[in-house]
Amino acid sequence: TVNLGVIKPVFKGAYNNSTAYVLDNIVTSGGSSYICILASTGNAVSNATYWTQMSAAGTNGADGTDVGTTITTQGDILYRDGSGLQRLAAGTSGHFLKTQGGSANPIWAAPAGGLQSMQVFTSGGTWSKPSGVTKIKVIVTGGGGGSGGSSPNWNNGGGGGAGGTAIEIIDVSSISSVTVTIGSGGSAGAAQSSGGAGGTSSFGSHCSGAGGGAGVNAWRTNAGEYAVGGTATGGDLNLQGGDGSPSGGGDIADEGTAGAHGGASYWGGGGQQGAPGQTSDQANYGGKPGRAYGSGAGGADADAGVTFAGAAGKAGVCVIEEYA
Repeated sequence: TVNLGVIKPVFKGAYNNSTAYVLDNIVTSGGSSYICILASTGNAVSNATYWTQMSAAGTNGADGTDVGTTITTQGDILYRDGSGLQRLAAGTSGHFLKTQGGSANPIWAAPAGGLQSMQVFTSGGTWSKPSGVTKIKVIVTGGGGGSGGSSPNWNNGGGGGAGGTAIEIIDVSSISSVTVTIGSGGSAGAAQSSGGAGGTSSFGSHCSGAGGGAGVNAWRTNAGEYAVGGTATGGDLNLQGGDGSPSGGGDIADEGTAGAHGGASYWGGGGQQGAPGQTSDQANYGGKPGRAYGSGAGGADADAGVTFAGAAGKAGVCVIEEYA
């Protein structure tokens, strides 16, 4: 007869000092498990002659660490600090897990360096720095010039010039707020009168865009004159606004042009010129206001001896892009 001994390990439960154990018996003690390597009775599991440890107890010393009592909510992260396992609650959507090195705990953090928000000013006010913002990109544009009214015998008024635009990148680490000024659009020229120049827009003392020039009326010495676009200062990039089309025309209906376009700004085109229509009225022959921020108004046309008013330029704008 051949004695094969124990064919497979046999679990015997908790260790008992009075139980006779044989090879490959498995017991538990203090949350750990052990396998018998030499038959004996009364030899504790700490005796390496008779027992080999199979698994060690967890940190609670009984049945392992129940991480379910540490992480309790969907999105929790389990990490170890200087004393044991800890819970990091789910962070804000879009944030990432950031390590702070071997001597500090991980944290959730917002992506660095990206566009965080934007503020747009179409009237004066105060820019206040949002939390976490360190740099801004400012685009500030002056107001567009108003257009000139027409003069008798088909003489058109000139278009208003567009406001200049300054673009600047500013480190605002030590800045909390800045005063913003928005230039108004130039006034409309009455019939046979010039329009008004646009106002200056500025972002504190950092950068500014001057308003566009006024479109002139078309009579006599003003014929052929045009409104110059506004300049800009203080920006990393300073763009001059587009010029308004000149006044002019002639003494008969088919001579020269009808009205004059307003100058285009950084943001888009100016107002259309007045032009002949089926009805001799302001809606057709009068100048058209500036369209895009800071653009000039289009000049008015005349219907023989009937003259019409120009239009107002478009007010400026200040756009602040905010970066972390």
